[in-house]
Amino acid sequence: MRKIATVLLGAILAFSANPARAQVTLAISCGAVGVEFQICREGAEAWARETGNTVTLVSTPSGSTERLALYQQLLSARSADIDVLQIDVVWPGTLANHLLDLKERADTDGVFPALIANNTVEGRLVAVPWFTNAGVLYYRRDLLERHNRPVPESWADLAETAQLIMQAEREAGNTRMWGYVFQGRAYEGLTVNALEWVASHGGGSIVEADGQVSINNPEAAAALALAASWIGTISPPGVLNYAEEEARGAFQSGNAVYMRNWPYAWPLLNAEDSAVRGQVGVAVLPRGGAEGRPVATLGGEQLAVSRYSRHPEEAVALVRYLTSQAEQKRRAIAGGFNPTISALYQDAEVLAANPFFGDLYETFVNAVARPSGVTGGRYNQVSAEFWNAVHAVLSGQSEPAAALSRLDRNLRRIGRNGRW
Repeated sequence: MRKIATVLLGAILAFSANPARAQVTLAISCGAVGVEFQICREGAEAWARETGNTVTLVSTPSGSTERLALYQQLLSARSADIDVLQIDVVWPGTLANHLLDLKERADTDGVFPALIANNTVEGRLVAVPWFTNAGVLYYRRDLLERHNRPVPESWADLAETAQLIMQAEREAGNTRMWGYVFQGRAYEGLTVNALEWVASHGGGSIVEADGQVSINNPEAAAALALAASWIGTISPPGVLNYAEEEARGAFQSGNAVYMRNWPYAWPLLNAEDSAVRGQVGVAVLPRGGAEGRPVATLGGEQLAVSRYSRHPEEAVALVRYLTSQAEQKRRAIAGGFNPTISALYQDAEVLAANPFFGDLYETFVNAVARPSGVTGGRYNQVSAEFWNAVHAVLSGQSEPAAALSRLDRNLRRIGRNGRW
């Protein structure tokens, strides 16, 4: 198992500020999207300096599906290879049986109650919210001003402006310009994007809180038809294989008018080596049609402690340090990570580094959750069925109505006669 884990986990870095004082060695898994790994390393290294312990930093696959599969493999084998796990907001129910209860051990004062509820499974707090997320719309402020166009309020507005500016910029010499980039690969990121399209059109949340499968409806079909119309017109065909970083790469190189992504992209877009530094604005995602509303899908990551850790008390201490208000403030300023502690949204230094945190506060705290709570341990199956159906529509392999009809049957089969 250790050999398999080493191959799959990728880069591993170990450090201790004072090896002579080292007490225990802990392994923590960190994400690798954008600056996640670097910022995690800095925080863990600071804890190691303070305590004299050694921390081994494990870089897991950047794709959420692959990372979950790896976690399930390790935890099912009761492996102690990772003490502290960074887990997605939709995984607490799936991994709960393998995680320690942190309810009486963690400091959750000031943390958004909805996130605590999300991470509580059968009365056990199985993970501590580390950073929260919601999808936002990045736009080229300079291009909208140059072409005298407002920030789009609807998806139709976005498509119209994207087409206009894309054509004008291509005629002016940038033949690589596209109108809109997003996460279109067949993976969890597409579930996130497509839920935003569907919910913004009034098409529901795939599986509702009462357990009813709701995805097969005209509003959802209209939302997917609209998204499919973007491919090859305002969005590059290659977007069907884009995850977060591919979308950011296209936008940051100056080759897209709009981008849907997470807040982590903000400091990277404004870095010294960014081609669009100082030219980017951030807004809520568009609404779907006249009766629609803006919808952002809830994202974010949590820290959990494996039940199989050889050093559970030290692992809990590391989680407490990394999720503390001081560390969350540092992460917000250095990496653009949304805090899970409400007070930090009024912090002047945090807002100076991330001006849109204040303007989009309601978006972050009222984001729409994926149906992981109601579907529990089978959420991964539900999401895979959904993203594959959506990808078939985007790639022209299926019409929206037919794809949603098949999806409805499959979700009813996975669930219990159409309910969960």
